[in-house]
Amino acid sequence: MRLWTLRPSCLAVARPTIVALIILLIPVVTAAQQAWASARIGILSSSSPEREQGYLAAFLQGLRDLGYWEGKNIVVDRRYAAGQFETLPALAADLVRLKVDVLVVTGTPAAHAAKNATRVIPIVMVTPADPVGTGLIASLARPGGNVTGLTDLTADVVAKRLELIKEVIPAATRVGVLLNPANRSNLPQLQLILEAAPALGVSILAVEVRRLDDIDRAFATIRAKQATALLLIADGLLGSNRKRIVELTAKSRLPAIYWRREFVEDGGLMSYGASVGDLYRRAAAYVDKILKGAAPSELPVEQPTKFELAINLATARALGLTMPRSIVVRADEVIR
Repeated sequence: MRLWTLRPSCLAVARPTIVALIILLIPVVTAAQQAWASARIGILSSSSPEREQGYLAAFLQGLRDLGYWEGKNIVVDRRYAAGQFETLPALAADLVRLKVDVLVVTGTPAAHAAKNATRVIPIVMVTPADPVGTGLIASLARPGGNVTGLTDLTADVVAKRLELIKEVIPAATRVGVLLNPANRSNLPQLQLILEAAPALGVSILAVEVRRLDDIDRAFATIRAKQATALLLIADGLLGSNRKRIVELTAKSRLPAIYWRREFVEDGGLMSYGASVGDLYRRAAAYVDKILKGAAPSELPVEQPTKFELAINLATARALGLTMPRSIVVRADEVIR
């Protein structure tokens, strides 16, 4: 093994050079740290903070995995509409005034409010059902403009929910569908349900819920029209009033299928949809790329890779139902 020895005379020459390099590098490192520390992320949600708390935690964990820590090198500003979509434009404008570097939006109404508020600030969407059909982006592969992110593909799986509820209740002939027409993604999803219904031998009773006061009236209509099952289309207003809806469903003795497992954990019968926590974690990677200089228009919109089926056997027993084994063995979460 060969050893190298540096003579004192060489050190005398090298030391000033090393010091000079350090002096030159300090401003570059400091500037990079300051740019990173000043990163500001705005979160705009169609739903409520209580409903989004767990998912936001997944998003923040995704950021930490990439080296971003709230309160250390990023600032996170949160705004929630809690199902009151009319407040979204003002909330979006507020975040734009704060000059956030990236807007992270959850739900189709929030995504549209953000897009209307700015065509400059990058927007990362997390759970829009049909971003192409509702005009948020040009295509999944080439979104264009300042909007990119992920879709939960609710529009593609909503017919599957109808199949599942029919599998649980083969005798079901009329299925009530709760939807919010103020949410641009809801009517296209209703159309998919209507197209799937004849092959399953069911008729559809669509009942609109535009505001909180409509929820009780909607259930009264569903009972009066003698629906034998219930399906909810994904929406921030309905999600923000999850517990009230589950309670009314139980009182009406209606088997129901939802789009998120939280409904099942609160006593709902079953749910099927994309893993929202997974989508939120993946959204952090988009934020990272954008903060590092990537253009949203060049980042393809990704689809979900993980779906979850959750069932509540205790609720099934309370309704006098026997959950088919074919569903139990496929379930990702079973509450007994």
